[in-house]
This record gives sequence, structure tokens and C-alpha cells, in this order.
Amino acid sequence: MKNSESEYRVEMTGISKSFGVVSVLDGVDFKVKHGEIHALLGENGAGKSTLVKILSGVHQKDTGKIVLNGEEINPKNTHEGQVLGISVVYQELSLVNDLSVAENIYLHKLGASKFWMNWKEITKNAQELIDSLGFKIDASATVRDLSIVQKQVVEIAKALSEDTKVLVLDEPTTVFDPTDTQKLFENLFKLKEKGISIIYISHHLEEIIKIADSVTVLRDGVDTGSMAVSETDTDGIIHLMIGRELKDLYPTRNVEIGKEPIFEVKNLTAKDTLVHDVSFSVRPGEVLGIAGLGGSGRTETAKLIFGADKKKSGTILLNGKEINTNTPVSAVGHQIGFVSEDRKEEGVFLPLSIRRNISVTSFDSISNKCGFINVNNEYKNVLGLIEKLNVKTPSSEIDVKNLSGGNQQKVALAKWLSIDSKVIIIDEPTRGVDVGAKIEIYNLINEVAKKGVGVVVISSDMPEIMGIADRILVMHEGTFYGELPKEKFSEENILRYSIGEPLK
Repeated sequence: MKNSESEYRVEMTGISKSFGVVSVLDGVDFKVKHGEIHALLGENGAGKSTLVKILSGVHQKDTGKIVLNGEEINPKNTHEGQVLGISVVYQELSLVNDLSVAENIYLHKLGASKFWMNWKEITKNAQELIDSLGFKIDASATVRDLSIVQKQVVEIAKALSEDTKVLVLDEPTTVFDPTDTQKLFENLFKLKEKGISIIYISHHLEEIIKIADSVTVLRDGVDTGSMAVSETDTDGIIHLMIGRELKDLYPTRNVEIGKEPIFEVKNLTAKDTLVHDVSFSVRPGEVLGIAGLGGSGRTETAKLIFGADKKKSGTILLNGKEINTNTPVSAVGHQIGFVSEDRKEEGVFLPLSIRRNISVTSFDSISNKCGFINVNNEYKNVLGLIEKLNVKTPSSEIDVKNLSGGNQQKVALAKWLSIDSKVIIIDEPTRGVDVGAKIEIYNLINEVAKKGVGVVVISSDMPEIMGIADRILVMHEGTFYGELPKEKFSEENILRYSIGEPLK
């Protein structure tokens, strides 16, 4: 059936989908107009990703109907979806690390020629596409050597390299700093002017209010309503998402902070990254925030401390005594935990169960004297953390790859909360986590701090880092440029230090 006069580019009606006995979507209606930015919102596990995967051909619907440009479609795989003009940038990156940026962007076209590839032309076209987005990335670089921010840009460029009519972005700004986020928004407005329909999934509600034309909210697999963004506000959206009012996003900090540092870093300099002469300390019970623009060295500093990257010089002290953290194993041995920003590559073991992911750091505490795991202790620990973090799963034996992105993040955090850490470094703690779950994670950070643990939080979300930190250090070009006590917290002050300017 065709209806070329329809005001909608995408019409999904009565969409239902179950995986086994678990119902994920139940009669969902979702419509997107030509040339609009339509936000698709909901808590983790609400069915957002499943809905767009059905649209793009990753999953097949059980019931319902999909219409694109007035014609009914039923894409059986992602290739069919791409041919129809549906491009998706998923929250979890899908790049091939050992190929170049250009090869990844045009991967779908490699082999199209019967004779040979014009690599020079491919690289040139990829470079022009990236440059048009306003980002500085070498198209000939190997993807493995890029930062996670750069990888996200490559994913977006890859989607735009096709004849895209519908662009789906799933949590695109979770690793972006404010400058990169603004660049993305400017590109989305340009695409909108060209008539491209954009489906935008995000837990950053302030972004939705800023850029979206319409919003549809899913809750527990059911659509709770669609409306123009101009007709609602963040409180209205939150009420549709979680069915209740949300108060006090950032819980009150009521923790006694120790006087002497529990953890100190002095003049830390990396061998192969830009980090140089980094010094800071964190006290028991303190939540120390680390801010800065993308590429400033925040994540590299964390990896250096944890032994994932090699240091050139510098010392690390725990309770006043110098320690060796040249490898992650040695860091864990000194009871230092690290939650990586790159959940898929470094945060969790996707093919393993929730139980195994959580238990992997705590074998000593759940084993008996002979070295055998005490199953009762293991399940008690795992189920307690699943309940405390509100991980949405029917069982602890579900593979982590089958969880939503936000629930995967909770498992990554639970892994380190299951051991008696003295220091825990959390890089982007709520990346891909819904607004309700953010409060749960913030409360857990407070609980950890109350136990006397030194907590270091790295975040690109300025309201978040101001809401949970006792003190903020700001990085610029590989070292700390300035420190902000609580009374000087402001987005302006963070940005000034981030670009290397003194405060007014």
C-alpha cells in the first residue's frame, strides 16, 4: 500500500515483540514526520532499542505494521534496512578496530567493484565527510587508536555515508563534552533542513527540550504518549517515563570526609599518551570530580593509575605508602577499582552471565579456605547487588549481552562494588542510564563514600559532576589546570578551566 501524501515518514502501529516468555513491546504506536527530530524516551528496558531494531531489520516484529514513505515494509536484516534508507548509530559501537576510519565508514561498499578498490578516493571521501561534521580525525588512522569520542563520530559518519532518509541516534552524546555536543546538534539541524527524519534516543532530558520537535515515551514496553516538545517540560516527560514525580535528582551529601588523603598521585606522566605532571589526592569519604573537554586526558589519567596504560614517571601512594600499579592486576591487588567509560570493550564480559561478571573481582571473598567458591555466598552477594542497583533481569544467569545498555552499566559498577575497595575510579558513571537509575547510582556512590572509600568520578555531564562531587579538578591538555571547591561550582567556571582560561 502506498500513500505518498502521508505527513509521516515512519508509521509503526501495534508493534509487539517477545523474546521467549519476556514481552518487550506490547502494541506500540510510533510515528515520525518528514524532517523532524523525534525523541524516543523511556527507562532502561522500556523497549526503545528493540523498537528501532525492528525498524532497521535487526529484529522482526511479532505483530504490527511498519510503513515508510507511505509503503509497508518488513526489513528482514540490517542490509535491507539500509537499502530502504534507515541508518542507526547504536549506543554500543560496532566498528572494526583493526580497519582504518575510512574503511569502517565505507565498509558496506568495500567489494562493490569487481576489479579493485580506489583507496585514495575512499580515504579522501571519508576525510571530507568527517571534516564536514566539524571534527578533526585522520581518515587513514586505525580505529583502535582513536578515543571513544572519536569512535562515536566515526559511527555517525558511517551512518551518513549512505542515502539516509531516517537516522536513528541511540545515546549519541554520552561521551561528548559540551563543545562536541553542540557540533552534533548543529549537524542534526542541517540534516533536518534536508528533510531527513531523526529518531533521537537520550536520557539527557535537557537535550530533548533543546533540539527535539516531538517526543514519544515508552514504559515497560507500552507507549505512554506522544506530544510536541513545546507542549511539555522535563517534569512532564519524567512523569510519563517512570509514572511518578522525581524529586532531588542529586541526593544530599552527608558524609564525614577524612582529614588525611587515602590516595595520592604525584607528578604522574605517561609514556605514550598526553598525560603529564598530574598530581592530586582524595580523602576517605570524598567524591572527587574530574572534568574537562574530550581529549583533555581524563580517561588516560584513570587508565594510567589503574595500570592499563604505562607510566613514564610519577608515584602513587595509598594511605601514605608508595604502591606499584603498573598492571591492572596489581591495582586490583591494592584494592583499587576502575569502571571504564567503554562498557562494551572494557567494562563487562558480554558473553558471560550477570553472576559471573559481578563475581569476577570477588573470588577471594566468596571462596572457602580450600579455594572453592561458596555458592551460597556468591548468590547472596550477586542477588543483593542486583536488587540494590535495580538491574532489570529475570535471573542472575542472563548473559550481559542480552541486557539494555543502562543495565550493562549497572553490572559494570556492581563488579567493583562487590569487593572491599579502598579507592574506586568511575569514568562516566551514568553513561546510557535512565533518569530513575541515575539516582540509584548516585545513592550508591554516596554509600560507598560513607564506608570511607575514596571515590573519583570522571564525567562529561557538568550538572552531574557538580551535583555529586565535593571538589572538582579540571583537566586541560593533559594536566590539571584548576581546582573548584563546592562554593565555586558553575558550568562557566568548569568551561573556563577546560579551555585553559583563569576564572574571572
